[in-house]
Amino acid sequence: MPVKCLETVLKAYLIHEGEYDMKANYHTHTVRCKHAQGSEREYIENAIADGIDILGFSDHSLQFFKRDFVSAMRMEPSEGPEYVATIKKLAEEYKDQIQILVGFEAEYFPDLFYDLQRFCRDYGVDYLIMGQHFLHDELPGNYVGTREGDFKTRLTDYVDEVIEGISTGSFTYIAHPDTVFYPEEDDFYRREMSRLCVAAKQADVPLEINMLGCATERHYPSRSLFRIAKETGNDCIIGRDAHSPDFLIDKEAIEKVGRFARECGITPLETVTLKKI
Repeated sequence: MPVKCLETVLKAYLIHEGEYDMKANYHTHTVRCKHAQGSEREYIENAIADGIDILGFSDHSLQFFKRDFVSAMRMEPSEGPEYVATIKKLAEEYKDQIQILVGFEAEYFPDLFYDLQRFCRDYGVDYLIMGQHFLHDELPGNYVGTREGDFKTRLTDYVDEVIEGISTGSFTYIAHPDTVFYPEEDDFYRREMSRLCVAAKQADVPLEINMLGCATERHYPSRSLFRIAKETGNDCIIGRDAHSPDFLIDKEAIEKVGRFARECGITPLETVTLKKI
């Protein structure tokens, strides 16, 4: 059996046995997002203790809003340079023990994306993952996880905006692609999410199985979506979505998300190729 095929079979076996070790995590937050805790150093030390080879910080991105607005769930633009500098300094300090990357979890807001891209390029940000929590802009009525309103229109708009975002070529993967709330997994849901999966596959953009959502039993990760992803042939990656250092060493959560992947017939990637911003 070719070595690569043998590695795939072995990884699938380890997931089945609940012993799969995630060697990389690209979804890690900091206190700057206003709903996480712990220092960057604590995250790094726990990642090393858990045997992680690559730790990517991807805190909720700053956005250059064109109005007087202070977000309750992301850093302010003034905090961006210090965030990048802090992670890069720690990356140099720990370079012999672990690879540290600095990124952002970012929405694709069409009117704001150019400014975010420019910041990332100017400051040497390593990567972006797409976490599309809002549509068009960050306004209360635009939150995609709401359980009110016109679900079909919101789902279609969400898929359209995610597809437009990945078409920029700047997003390494889609974080919790199933964060949009839809009350039932009917034909309409399957049709729309199939569009997302096909577009992601064509763009070579993996989908994230979100460990935080799995551990806290949110409406995501969705078995329906990841069965579609399996049928479509999408690459998938587990993202821990760590908002505290302890979550990086939460064995119960790691085993739970591994079981979820196995039940969906998915063998997650160990690492991803970062896309140029």
